[in-house]
Amino acid sequence: MSASEAESDLSSDERAGLELIRESGGIHQSDFWKELDISSRKGSRIADVLESLELIKRTQTVYNGHTTYYLEPAARDLQFSMLMAGDMLSPFIGEEEINANSNAFSQWLMNLAYEEY
Repeated sequence: MSASEAESDLSSDERAGLELIRESGGIHQSDFWKELDISSRKGSRIADVLESLELIKRTQTVYNGHTTYYLEPAARDLQFSMLMAGDMLSPFIGEEEINANSNAFSQWLMNLAYEEY
């Protein structure tokens, strides 16, 4: 089952939980259920469902002196083709300053222009 198929079968609470985890980039489970305004029991069940569907990653941790879980969005099937030109990755990846006149960008752009589809 793909991630999009799994997401379509989620309840409204599970969908809200997944959205919270994705928007926050990660949240402790002890804060997760509080943010959703649900019981810790229900929050734990939602986290279990999302983890079993591989929509989130759940890691045991200690937070504020208590054992809890850290909930993070799972890596989805991402399409990186827009960052590629042939076998070259965009020179802007990981760069803080972008120089459109750089040699690396020119080479990448030329590969992109001559790439066959």
